[in-house]
Amino acid sequence: NAWVGPLVEGYLQRLQQGVGNASVAVMQSSGNTIAAEQAGTRAVHMLLSGPAGGLAGARFVAAHAGREHLLTFDMGGTSTDVALIDGDLQLTSEGHIGPWPVSVPMVDMHTIGAGGGSIAYVDRGGMLQVGPESAGAAPGPACYGNGGEQATVTDANLVLGRLRPDAFLGGEMQLDVAAARDAVAAVADELGLSVEEAAAGIIRVANEHMARALRVISVQRGVDPREFSLVSFGGAGGLHVCALAESLGMRHAVVPIHAGVLSALGMLAAPRGRELSHAQGGLLHEMGGEVIDAGFADLSQQGVAALEQEGIGAGEIVADHSLDLRYQGQSYTLNIPWHGALDVVTEAFHRAHQARYGHRLELGVELVNLRLSLQGPETKIELIELGGSVAVDPPERATLYDVGDEVEVHQRDRLITGQQIMGPALITEQVSTTYLAPGWRAMVDPFGNLMLERS
Repeated sequence: NAWVGPLVEGYLQRLQQGVGNASVAVMQSSGNTIAAEQAGTRAVHMLLSGPAGGLAGARFVAAHAGREHLLTFDMGGTSTDVALIDGDLQLTSEGHIGPWPVSVPMVDMHTIGAGGGSIAYVDRGGMLQVGPESAGAAPGPACYGNGGEQATVTDANLVLGRLRPDAFLGGEMQLDVAAARDAVAAVADELGLSVEEAAAGIIRVANEHMARALRVISVQRGVDPREFSLVSFGGAGGLHVCALAESLGMRHAVVPIHAGVLSALGMLAAPRGRELSHAQGGLLHEMGGEVIDAGFADLSQQGVAALEQEGIGAGEIVADHSLDLRYQGQSYTLNIPWHGALDVVTEAFHRAHQARYGHRLELGVELVNLRLSLQGPETKIELIELGGSVAVDPPERATLYDVGDEVEVHQRDRLITGQQIMGPALITEQVSTTYLAPGWRAMVDPFGNLMLERS
């Protein structure tokens, strides 16, 4: 915080001067926003502000469709972020940035080096590998025509026909199919496969990396992903959403409108808020509830005062109290809601430990931290409804290698409310492309979101 704080504070001061009297808020890693004039001294709380915006946007969009139990999948050019949202955003205080632990509240997500620019290669054992090395933005995938020569996931999607060379960025950028085929051919020659077979293999390997990441934040935590909806966003997410849902046995998925820039919507929808904590140790059965309540009262005074400086009345603030607990002698904790009763929170911890790790212990339960989440009122944002009176143009058609036939190509900005599309099909838009796999159906909701269901 001391290292980056002064730089961030100077940047925000120049930003505020540039926008005059406009109110400027900054996204925090916890999924809440903070006034720009207060943010400079809390720069460490903005390390995951971009991914947090994506999760806030996914929750906001899915709530309009009545979906609260979500697995999110944010695939960009160099990496993929996955997270679980069970009503509220899940937070952790055990995050990492590179090799460094960061013990401030941030959205609980798992990141892997798999994106559209991830490089495919054959290792010394003759096995096909994808990532974590990336072609980056420069030169980027071979199909960008900027000098890249190594095969990437984007090149593989183009070879398979899932990307339209004349529809990238809404037609503003022409993709080089020949360059993509040449790059994938180098991998195919080492494997003794055709170019299309190698491209399909690259996609399958990349999908397995991402499916494994989704299992880390669901199955390995005792959560059955089949009861959740997969929300896909990021520029490359829509190309892989159906395959990932299938690999986890999921039947429902959501591709939000403008999924390629969903983080921006999430930042607008996020409420003002603070995440406060205080270290307080001791065995629960040896301390009284009044000690815990007194600690929360001190935290609340600090947080409410900060939010009141942003113009939020004390009566508008919603408080969520929780405790970091562990069995005596353990080094890791579970976060349990606090409602004022020691016996209730103790039993809740035992049940949570049983659900997460498959067992409970006859040991004393130890308090480690008090945590207080304060949120102001929800930001009033209304999504624009599409309507259903626009005439539907006949879709274009394209050939997909793995389908072996032509499929419909729909332009997303021409879809209307209630329209249904049966897979296999492609749905193109300005910032991303969605591949609707065989056996999947997409329904357009009133706001333009694609509600996917597997038959």
